[in-house]
Amino acid sequence: MPERRNIRKITGLHVGLALLLFIVAIAVIGPSVSPYEMDATSLEQRLAAPSAMHWLGTDEFGRDVLSRMLNGARSSLVMGFGATLFSVLLGVPLGLAAGYFKGYTDDIIMRVIDVMISIPPVILGLLILSFTPPSLWKTTLAVGLVYVPIMVRLTRSVTLEVCGEEYVQSARARAEYNWYILFSEILPNAWPAIIVESALRVTFAILLGAALSFLGLGVQPPASDWGLMIAEARPFIASAPWIACAPGIALCLTVMAINLIGDGLRERLDPRLNRSRA
Repeated sequence: MPERRNIRKITGLHVGLALLLFIVAIAVIGPSVSPYEMDATSLEQRLAAPSAMHWLGTDEFGRDVLSRMLNGARSSLVMGFGATLFSVLLGVPLGLAAGYFKGYTDDIIMRVIDVMISIPPVILGLLILSFTPPSLWKTTLAVGLVYVPIMVRLTRSVTLEVCGEEYVQSARARAEYNWYILFSEILPNAWPAIIVESALRVTFAILLGAALSFLGLGVQPPASDWGLMIAEARPFIASAPWIACAPGIALCLTVMAINLIGDGLRERLDPRLNRSRA
């Protein structure tokens, strides 16, 4: 039984990686291999069902759904991975500082984080984007800022746990610089938890970015984005469901791939799971 469970875990991680690499490849080469221009319209072909000419049908303006989905993959992935990278770059140093220095530093950082985390993600994203005109990079930064509190709290908890280890106490006894202890002793041991959480955050960032695009605060027409495509398809769900199904399935596959990767990384990097398997 343990061997069978290990085979399933490895297979899930590999399937997730293969699926994600396929989606990333589509995002990279999609605009160059799309059969039509992203914003090419044809009133004669509006709301056309899937056919040999338009594999995934057309939308209300006669635009090819497949072409728009291939072009929108890049925006959705940039939003997900870019927002996660921003939350890691900002949240990890703050979490390290809060967990290591404690005292006033911890109180100030965590009170601000508590206020941010008390606001629902979509509402916080709307508040951030309400002050400036929406665009891809602004939405990416807003989504990343929404998930900074989670990265801060995770990093802080890991830092508090690692600070009690003997090698950290030994570094302090040697009078090492604080930055050396933080980035050479604590951070390498906190990376497994941060990597696993980051993999899962990509999923939520993509979904939140799609939700903001659905509300009109993400990528703006005539640009393409999976969330925006679903928003534009709302009035035609009953008569032309293929307009929403294609980007919806693409989002589901992306989320599934990243969740498989996150679960596989957690099982491989979590020392408690490794000890239980042993």
